[in-house]
Amino acid sequence: MAEIGFVLNGAPVRISVDSPTRTLLDWLREERGLTGTKEGCNEGDCGACTVMVTDDRGTRALNACILFLPQLHGRAVRTVEGLAGPAGEMHPVQAAMVAHHGSQCGFCTPGFVVSMAAAHLNGRTDHDDSLAGNLCRCTGYAPIVRAAEAVAGTPVPEWLRDRVRDRPAEAGPAPFAPASSDALATWYEAHPDAVLIAGATDVGLWVTKQLRDLPEVAFLHAARDLQRIETTAGGFRIGAGVTIAALRAAMEEPHPAFAELLRRFASEQVRAAATIGGNIANGSPIGDAPPPLIALGARLHLRKGDRRREIALEDFFVDYGRQDRAKGEFVEAVTIPAAASGLACYKLSKRFDQDISAVCGCFNLALEGSEIASARIAFGGMAGVPKRARSVEAALVGRPFTRETVEAALPAFAADFTPLSDMRASAGYRLETAANMLLRYFLERTGTRVDVLEVAP
Repeated sequence: MAEIGFVLNGAPVRISVDSPTRTLLDWLREERGLTGTKEGCNEGDCGACTVMVTDDRGTRALNACILFLPQLHGRAVRTVEGLAGPAGEMHPVQAAMVAHHGSQCGFCTPGFVVSMAAAHLNGRTDHDDSLAGNLCRCTGYAPIVRAAEAVAGTPVPEWLRDRVRDRPAEAGPAPFAPASSDALATWYEAHPDAVLIAGATDVGLWVTKQLRDLPEVAFLHAARDLQRIETTAGGFRIGAGVTIAALRAAMEEPHPAFAELLRRFASEQVRAAATIGGNIANGSPIGDAPPPLIALGARLHLRKGDRRREIALEDFFVDYGRQDRAKGEFVEAVTIPAAASGLACYKLSKRFDQDISAVCGCFNLALEGSEIASARIAFGGMAGVPKRARSVEAALVGRPFTRETVEAALPAFAADFTPLSDMRASAGYRLETAANMLLRYFLERTGTRVDVLEVAP
């Protein structure tokens, strides 16, 4: 049993938490009667449960269905019921949704409104991105986007600003949460069977979908030293606790192709919670972060107690469900070079937004004159682990960067990969599209413009 404190819709609350994996969604609906926050998919995909969460880093929209109560300690939470003013005044986005006929059945509407309010507070106008984590199956998105556009640039209600700033200044230590990476290393070495929870965007589904009991956990959000991106002599050291949203912002200038791929990583709500360390450590063969990192030549930093080691990221993934990580050892950081002018990343999925990759391919070829001096090519979705296309690389290096060279290398994909067929794609389709990605890379790098969001004759 532990006590946590946070602000809910402008009012400080303190509650006792008997289970560290009780979700905010369940608590809101069962204990507070705040049923505007809906349970739809219960896995962070539909956005019906969206809430606003504020701390000293700002305000963001998050999925309450995979947000555990201890993660809220010292923060402010606002549900759809908390958007109205003290005299019942509607928030501008609520009024705009009415005026633009943005709701039919209404089930998804509270989540949309909260996402819109968070974007409005932050001055966001990239509505297609900020609303991609909210699904609607009856109204259609056009009137909802028109409502968001109608309030863009209008003042944020003062009652909302005043309330989100009014949170406990002295919340005390976060329960179940080591305060630093040193504290985490000491605790985890002594509790090697515990589950580490960063953003809970993956572990949350262990609880809500697999109904797993997690008897011993540690939350990583209080270890702020794991949330830094540091410039080094050779590039960047990215702490394991850096969120995908923060990483995307940091990579826009040095590695724009990487940043653009991260734009398609799940949804706004997930990117604001999910961490780069979690995406690596879970070892998923279809995680979107490892392929670009491997193509960049990333090095992974692991820690167990006071002992640290460094390995190439591609060597971390041993086999499906197996990583080179000992009990009590955790991902501390990943390092990447400062620049890679040859990097390009392609994600193939059935939807542009918020979908799991069928194939994710990343290419990083360095040219010396007209010759390919080096090549790093990595894929997700093509094997049981994220994997380099070493045979393809060997077929390219030392040869001229021409279409003939590229086409001659395409059969080598079959030597590198034996993909599976599943609900996302067949094995043959995966091999063909992986080869097509290399051809696309050549065409783009030699001046052909390609945009998957445009339809050309």
